[in-house]
Amino acid sequence: MAEKKTIKKLYRSKTNRMIAGICGGLADYYQIDPTFVRLLWAGLTLVTMVGPGIILYLIAWIIIPEEK
Repeated sequence: MAEKKTIKKLYRSKTNRMIAGICGGLADYYQIDPTFVRLLWAGLTLVTMVGPGIILYLIAWIIIPEEK
């Protein structure tokens, strides 16, 4: 019999959030420290002249469902 594979889904974190839970959800999905994800996001946002990072965050906020 074939094993049933479970599919991981990306959700915005309810418990590990600063603004909308995007970075906390990404950290849960990839099983890494959320502080690292936040620092990486902030660094990339500053390097790309702020606009694209904020726009991507807002898009992710709209598209990624909240954790149940």
